Amino acid sequence: MMGYYLIGGLVMLVSMYVSNKLKSKFKHYSKLSLRNGMSGAEIAQKMLADNNITDVKVISVAGQLTDHYNPRDKTVNLSEAVYSQRNAAAAAVAAHEVGHAVQHATAYSWLGMRSSLVPVVSIASKYSQWVIIGGIALAASTAFGSWLLLAGIIMYGMGTLFSFITLPVEYDASNRALAWLENERMLTQEEHAGAEDALKWAARTYLVAAIGSLATLLYFISIFLRRR
Repeated sequence: MMGYYLIGGLVMLVSMYVSNKLKSKFKHYSKLSLRNGMSGAEIAQKMLADNNITDVKVISVAGQLTDHYNPRDKTVNLSEAVYSQRNAAAAAVAAHEVGHAVQHATAYSWLGMRSSLVPVVSIASKYSQWVIIGGIALAASTAFGSWLLLAGIIMYGMGTLFSFITLPVEYDASNRALAWLENERMLTQEEHAGAEDALKWAARTYLVAAIGSLATLLYFISIFLRRR
């Protein structure tokens, strides 16, 4: 399992770098006040209205970088800072989350695919590593161990698939957000550049997670092939 720990350690280091960079970017652009004086909540509500979406609520939730869109109850959930603050970072995050609401309203296929996988992935990700560990332990002595290992790999693969399906969903939401902010002239050139930079780093957190998951999956597959 040494290879597993090496991959995990490398992914963790890269993830920490990207996460720290993301926090640094958001802290920096949180100081860039919007000339239009609108809060994140007001940005979100206007983007919803401009897209003729009337059944989605914008609400405030506790925490930092806890912003998300919930398709089940149709709510754009903005962290307290994003909800109330009036800066480029808040505008970027608010518009991005509404981007997901627009995806939902327009039946964006990648979002639908990701949503359909949530129930399966929530179970698979919870147990896959335990199944894999059990399969590795038993593979050397019983044929059942090899099949158990394969089952664990398939379960882990579902999580990897989910992480890659998430990429176009997140990138598309950012593209929708930035296009709307530009087309509606919501931000100055400097503010727009800040929003774009912040969303770029946010997207990289998903990219690192997907690549790390794929690397780990390939490592588990290599173990299975060596023990056949």
